[in-house]
Amino acid sequence: MQRIAKFHKVSFEEFQKGLADSNPEEIDNVISIYKHIQLPERATSGSAGYDFYTPFAVLLYPGETIKIPTGIRVEMEDNWVLKLYPRSGLGFKYRLQLNNTVGIIDSDYFYSDNEGHIFAKITNDSNEDKVLKLDAGSGFMQGIFVEYGITTDDNATAIRNGGFGSTTNNK
Repeated sequence: MQRIAKFHKVSFEEFQKGLADSNPEEIDNVISIYKHIQLPERATSGSAGYDFYTPFAVLLYPGETIKIPTGIRVEMEDNWVLKLYPRSGLGFKYRLQLNNTVGIIDSDYFYSDNEGHIFAKITNDSNEDKVLKLDAGSGFMQGIFVEYGITTDDNATAIRNGGFGSTTNNK
């Protein structure tokens, strides 16, 4: 198996900024939350996905959405991408959805001003009135590394600096 990436925590300052922006009610606990951030892991040697864990407890009623600063960044080789999906059990039980359907983390995102901080915006899309309750440290999302190719006439030379939509700013 090819080893092409390494997960890291973002700096405390970057996490604090992300938490204040997305979950200000948790800011008083930022030191404890940051200290307990877990790096993504595979559950078994046959698992394709790396489980991402909630840095704080999440309670989502049907139709509710939350933005989660994971406190994680990933350094990976060129020509690889990290694709993010809800954990399949949560998708099956709660119709848990990532709001952007599939998260795409490009290899150059690691070098952005926000340190490549990975956020997840999730919605409990249950039509069965099921409430999603996750304790801090619960797996909620999985990431799978995928190699990709480019066209023979590709001439991209721009450098990323930012998150969502930042690549369209380079034109």
